[in-house]
Amino acid sequence: MSTNAMRLYAAVTILFLAAVSNATYLNVLGPSSAVLQNGQSIYLGKVGPGESFYLEASASTTNATGFAINIGWDRLEAASLPTGWYSQPSLLYENPMKMKVTVPSTAQNGTYNLTIAAINVGNYSKLGNFTFSAYVNVTPNVFNLSVTPSSIQSGVDEPTNLYISINNTGISDDPFSISISGLPAWDVKEQVVALHETQSTYVYPVYVNESGSYRFNVTVVSTTSPVIARNAPVSLVAQPSLLNDYSAVGQGIILSPVIFYPSYDIMLFLSHVYSALFG
Repeated sequence: MSTNAMRLYAAVTILFLAAVSNATYLNVLGPSSAVLQNGQSIYLGKVGPGESFYLEASASTTNATGFAINIGWDRLEAASLPTGWYSQPSLLYENPMKMKVTVPSTAQNGTYNLTIAAINVGNYSKLGNFTFSAYVNVTPNVFNLSVTPSSIQSGVDEPTNLYISINNTGISDDPFSISISGLPAWDVKEQVVALHETQSTYVYPVYVNESGSYRFNVTVVSTTSPVIARNAPVSLVAQPSLLNDYSAVGQGIILSPVIFYPSYDIMLFLSHVYSALFG
């Protein structure tokens, strides 16, 4: 390569790198994060049919000359959505921008493409048009469920706590309803909110008013769609027993006045000794 050709190549390379470094960009903050240039794409994650999620991005950017603009993007909105989908644009001039997307409950499993636009109102900052593609995977498998303990021994009319762990692997902060089926005299529903891509544990008490052996199911279902649901089996043996009474209060089920609190530790210790000696 001649000297002139090398100089020309170096000059073109410098101009290209300068253009890339000064290019207008969009900093996507969630549910996935990336710094995008016009026309690029990002995969956001999993979402269930009927769920909603928020797409968040910074309003800050640079113009074509590399000048930093704190509020360059004024609004984030959908330019194109799959049929039946619904969106709400971000508030004008908020930073960070936060738009909402709702998936129809009838959406079939699969990967969907959304075209999102960052708007500079009136092109005041001379940023021009900016769009990018956001991909989401629609599936009802957006959370995992675990329940402990899976086997319970308790006394009659003595509540026992179940610890229900919901690992939300999707991108929606979805409300869930916790209930049980197959346990007589107990029909209580609890509603919780499981934040996206977060695991949380909730306490759910159960009890029976008659002695016997029971098998029941803990059901966690999304309040936005019945197809987003999980079940976990639990067994319970309830019998009138002073030993069970002591074990129950030792687990934190305090049904008596505060003045008796110191005795609960003693009763729990005695129950453990009894179990160790006599099984």
